[in-house]
Amino acid sequence: MFYDLVKSRRSIRKFQDKKVEKEKTDIILKSALLSPSSRSRRPWEFIAVTDKETLIKLSKCREHSSAFLADAPLGIVVIADPQACDVWVEDASIASIIMQLAAQSLGLGSCWIQVRERYGAGNVKAGDYIKEVLGIPAKYEVECMIAIGYPAEEKKPYEESQLAYGKIHYEKY
Repeated sequence: MFYDLVKSRRSIRKFQDKKVEKEKTDIILKSALLSPSSRSRRPWEFIAVTDKETLIKLSKCREHSSAFLADAPLGIVVIADPQACDVWVEDASIASIIMQLAAQSLGLGSCWIQVRERYGAGNVKAGDYIKEVLGIPAKYEVECMIAIGYPAEEKKPYEESQLAYGKIHYEKY
């Protein structure tokens, strides 16, 4: 059931030293291509990275919060063309969470690494650093990276009793 999938999806930052099978990677990427986008503009593109040296370089895009990518067997960089659609951030975000849910459904763990509006060493924009590492054309913006792999940590599903029910409103605020 979808609800159980959402309840059990947690941010995983520790991964087993085990490759993600190409078939699973393909399902995750095809799921992203099926993501809804405003006016079907599909401004996003995805770069799947499995090369360990490249993952280590990408993990240094920020001073904090991205180091765990170095130990992930798969990283997916989510980019978008801002000229293709004025809501490219939303479209890229939707595709990113769909990839995370696809990974979860395949028994994999994942974690979002925010890139847009983040900075690394020397106050270099994280997106510019990633564009340099991967040869991404200047017209694109980097929204995020998704670290994916077989979990090497276990996290309990969210408990319904802990949900912020006060954030739900009916009819009026």
